[in-house]
Amino acid sequence: MSQVILPELGDGIEKAVIACWHYKVGQAVKADDDIVELVTDKASFNVSAGGNGILQKILVAEGAEAKIGEVLAVIEPKI
Repeated sequence: MSQVILPELGDGIEKAVIACWHYKVGQAVKADDDIVELVTDKASFNVSAGGNGILQKILVAEGAEAKIGEVLAVIEPKI
């Protein structure tokens, strides 16, 4: 199992809002797929899946705020 974590986004940025999930729970993702779009007061960013598998859980809903280092989603490897 791998986790999608809100990465460091730049100096002074401590949190971001989940603008849009590009995949739904149960869908297959590849490591380089952008699965979520984040918005801060300075810019918007995309975060990739980071691993191949099935999107098992979305832990932070669209419109919600997350802190740097927070787990956003869980990906279960394909067998």
